Parts: sequence; structure tokens; C-alpha cells
Amino acid sequence: MGQWVQRNIVEPGKVPLLLALTAFVLTFLITRVITRLIRAGKGPFGNISSGGVHIHHVVPGIVLTVAGGFGAVASGRHGFGAGAFAVVFGIGTGLVLDEFALILHLDDVYWTEEGRKSVEAVVLTAALGGLLLVGFSPFGVNDMSQDELQDRGSVISTVVLNFLFSLAVLSKGKAKMAVFSVFIPFLGLLALVRVARPGSPWARRLYRRRPRARAKALLRAYRHDRRWAGPRRMVGDWLGGKTTAELAQSEERS
Repeated sequence: MGQWVQRNIVEPGKVPLLLALTAFVLTFLITRVITRLIRAGKGPFGNISSGGVHIHHVVPGIVLTVAGGFGAVASGRHGFGAGAFAVVFGIGTGLVLDEFALILHLDDVYWTEEGRKSVEAVVLTAALGGLLLVGFSPFGVNDMSQDELQDRGSVISTVVLNFLFSLAVLSKGKAKMAVFSVFIPFLGLLALVRVARPGSPWARRLYRRRPRARAKALLRAYRHDRRWAGPRRMVGDWLGGKTTAELAQSEERS
């Protein structure tokens, strides 16, 4: 394990990435624990207000993200400064993405169903950071040999081809698969050969005169959403806490 870390993390200069990813995940988990304690009225924590205005933690998160990002760019990939700024950047990003839904909806939806988008954004970001950490490069460049990497034309054609490939998956309404296919093109291939999501640009354009394809897309989307609704809700409850509506239903049952 130590040799793997030395060869794949330390030597390529990925220690700042490891520190940033660790700080990001820990910040999100700690923040969720604190907000759940505040919500339950337990512990010494409380909301921060100034002049009657509730200060969301996305505000210090933006400040830390900007400071850490500029500091990391200025300090390079090695040395104490790079590691310190990476930690600052990871903490700031964790605070910002924990309230991603608030930024998206421009409303305080933290404890609503829409607020679950914050948890999804954090999980997606952590997964992509993990892929970068273990050596996956965007658009399949990591699969190329050294001779191919030295050929500028091969690199450009590979990047363009995989980028268009990811766009095609996105047009089918499969955003998460499109993002992951940037790093693992094989996943995008699986998404591309299956029917598009109803309402996606692909379905609106190519299924307009194909009632069978439209019916198949609706049925597959229904089955997929029904199959994953339970696990998705379970993970959301575990990571982000139950929504206000779920708590109200639990109180009614009890």
C-alpha cells in the first residue's frame, strides 16, 4: 500500500489533490452533523445571523474556495503551501456544495426534497475526485501510450471524439452517466446503446414519430426510477438527513 501511494500519489504530485479531497469529504460530513444537531436543538451549535440576516455557510465557503484556489495555483503542486491551500480549497468547496441546492434554486431548500441535489452534487464531486486521484484522465487520455501522447494529433482527436461521445449521452438525458463517461468512456457506451430518457433532446427529436420507442423509453424510465428510488432515498437520509416532509410523516405515524 505504501509503495502504491508513493508511486501513484506522491511522485506524480497528487498529494494536494488527496488533501483537498479528504478535506472536502470531511467538511461535508461534519457540516451535515452540525446542521442536524442544530435542527434537533441539540449541542452548543446554532445558526449565525447578522442584522437579522441568516448567514448560510455557503458564504464563508465561497471565500475559502477563492482563497484556496488562487493560493493553490500560485504555489504549484509541491511544498507546504500547496498542501495548505489544497486543504483550504477542499473545506471551502465542501461548504459551498453542501448548499448547492440553495444556489440552484435561489431559495432555502436545505431540508426539502430539492435540497437532496446538494447531496448528489457532493457524492458526484467526490467520485470524480477519486477517479482523478487513482489516475483516470478526462476523455480517455490515460488509455493512450507514450508514443500516442507525444502525437498532438492523436491526443486532440481522442479528446474531441470522447467529448462528442459524452455530449451524445447527455442529449439522452443521462447527465450522471455523461459526466462519468468523460473519465470512463465504456460507461458512456452502455448509456448510449440504451434508449433515451423521456423528454430528453434525443427523445424529442428521434422518437417523435416512433411510438414504440417512446413507449419503451417511458417504461424503462419508470422501472429505473422505481428500482432506485428506495436506495437513493436511503442514502440521502443517511448522508443529508430526512426532509421536513419525511419528518412530518414520521410524526403523524407515531
